[in-house]
This record gives sequence, structure tokens and C-alpha cells, in this order.
Amino acid sequence: MTELNQDERWMQRAIGLARQGQYSTKPNPNVGCVIVKDGQLVGEGFHPKAGQPHAEVFALRQAGEQARGATAYVTLEPCAHYGRTPPCAKGLVEAGVAKVVVACPDPNPLVAGKGVQILQDAGIAVDVGICEDEAQRLNPGFLKAMASGMPYVRLKIASSLDGRTAMASGESKWITGAEARQDVQHWRAISAAVMTGIETVLADDCQLNVRQLNSIDDISSVVQPKRIILDRQGRLPVTAKILQQPASVMVMGPYRQELADLGVTQLEIQSLAALLQQLVQQYQIYDVLVEAGATLSSAFLQAGLVDELISYVAPTLLGQTARSMFNAEFSRMAEQLRFKLQDVTRLGDDVRFRLIPSQETL
Repeated sequence: MTELNQDERWMQRAIGLARQGQYSTKPNPNVGCVIVKDGQLVGEGFHPKAGQPHAEVFALRQAGEQARGATAYVTLEPCAHYGRTPPCAKGLVEAGVAKVVVACPDPNPLVAGKGVQILQDAGIAVDVGICEDEAQRLNPGFLKAMASGMPYVRLKIASSLDGRTAMASGESKWITGAEARQDVQHWRAISAAVMTGIETVLADDCQLNVRQLNSIDDISSVVQPKRIILDRQGRLPVTAKILQQPASVMVMGPYRQELADLGVTQLEIQSLAALLQQLVQQYQIYDVLVEAGATLSSAFLQAGLVDELISYVAPTLLGQTARSMFNAEFSRMAEQLRFKLQDVTRLGDDVRFRLIPSQETL
């Protein structure tokens, strides 16, 4: 086995460890660390939750004295600043590791190369970029927010074969089957916030929380997403089910004392782009899942604010009077919104498409 393949193998293990924190680390990134000496695993760990030790700390504790002269594999550049925990770059130096292999740099201005510099200044060999693409997929929201000040936005839609999402009356339960609906729970669980419009709340009396995950026995270990409702006319009833846990609800709309009394966070009415920026800057919300009707979904797409479209298609036809997926009106082919297909997954009888916006035109 070549040295590169050896590095990839250990980094893959670190990436697998990082995924164990995917539902619990928000707003911190998912990070895994593996420590290897003489070809043998001597320590490993992942970051489980904000405020708890980072992945490198757990791995170094397990390795003990065997960390001296070893190689550490880390999915994200070791931090270089004091926060709730000391800088991991200095911890690796003090442990005496000989080499650090980093999957992807950290764009956080508090780190951004400083972690690598601390290691190199101490005479530690550093290799950056092993399995970088896969490591980046662990933390798209964190990486985008640190680099641009905007969150990573996923738009989820469930439709029939003829592109309909509900009957004309608004009835929509259920277009997709149980497996597809269960899959949505995962996307909610990895999101810091789920956003919808008031029409969806009024029609479905939805809660938009995480209720069950196939891989998690104790749902209380999951950091529940904030639920954000866009309600420009102040129509949200205080009896709505979503307000049963008001502390995790945010409403963009006119100020209402009754919502303040419940403990709901109220946001000023602003553009979607400004709202997203505020979520990053004030609330450390880096991943947003939009589950909404045609109007809000179209607004996000036409404003170019969607990073990923998750489309569930059910093998059913709802007819021409049913509500459409999107309500944008285009008159020329040049106006169409095109996407690149990332993957296709069968879920029971339904199909899930994951797509990213394409800049290509016909």
C-alpha cells in the first residue's frame, strides 16, 4: 500500500468518526481525529457537542504517551484560538506528534491557516488536502458561513409525477410514503433551522421538528433545529402546534406582544438575503432547510439563494387543478432554472433527487 493510500485510509476513518456528531455539534463543525503510530491506531475521537472537547483532545487522551512521534489525521484544520476549549493545534504540539494530515482548511478567520502555522513553527510536518472533498461535505454550512457570511440553504420539496404538491384545497397528506418522510427527518436533524411560510403553518399546523431518526435511539441527544416562520402580516395563531415549544421558534413579521410573552424570537421584516445573513451573524445558524409552498420556494430559487434542491417524487398523478411545485412565470427558455444532478436514491416507491443549481444555459 502506498503512503497516499495509507493516508486516505486513515482519513476515511476520521471522516466516519466525524459523522457521529452530525446531529449534535451545531453550531460547531463535525470533526474527527485519528492518531496512528507505526501503522497502528493508538487514539481516535470526534467532537460530540459544542462546549465539549474537540476531536483532537479525545484522540490524544486515548493515545497518551504513544502520541509522541505519531501521525494525527484530522478532518478540519486544528483550531488556533481559545474559545470554550483551548487551541487544538497547541495540544498536538505539546503531545509531540511528528506529522499532522489535514483534510480541509478552516476558513474561520480565527483559524484560517493559523492552526497549520502553529504546527509548522513547531517543526511538525503538515499535509493538507487528503480526502478534502469528502471532508468538506461534512460541514457545508459552517464552511460557507465562515467564508461568505451566508448559510448553506437546502430547499426540500415533495411532489407527484406531474409536479404537484397538494390538492387545490391544500390537502397534502400524504404524497410521499413513509420512507421518504423518514428521510426528511435526517435533513432536519443536520440543519440549524427549518424555515417555512405562514401559509404552510396555517394549512398543515406543522411542527417541523425532529421526531425520529433511524440511527438514533435517544432523540433528546439531537440538537433540535430552530423553526423559522415568515409571517409578514402577523397571522400566526398562538394556538399553533409549532408554538408548543416557543423558545425554538423564530418569526419574521410585525412585532406581537403575545409572541414575546411566549418567548418567541421575533425578527424584523427584511429581504430573504438579509434574513439569511442575520441568521449567521446573530444566531450562528449555518445550515437552513426550507420546507415551504410554491411562493416561498420560488422566491428562494429566483433570488439565487438555494445551494441544494432535495426533491422527492412520488409515483402518483394529482391532476391540473392541484397546486404546483413552483409558481414562477417564465416566458423564455433562457429564464429557466437548471440544476446538476448529484445523486438519485430510491426510498420505497418514491425517488429522491439531490441537485445543485447550474450556471449553464442552453
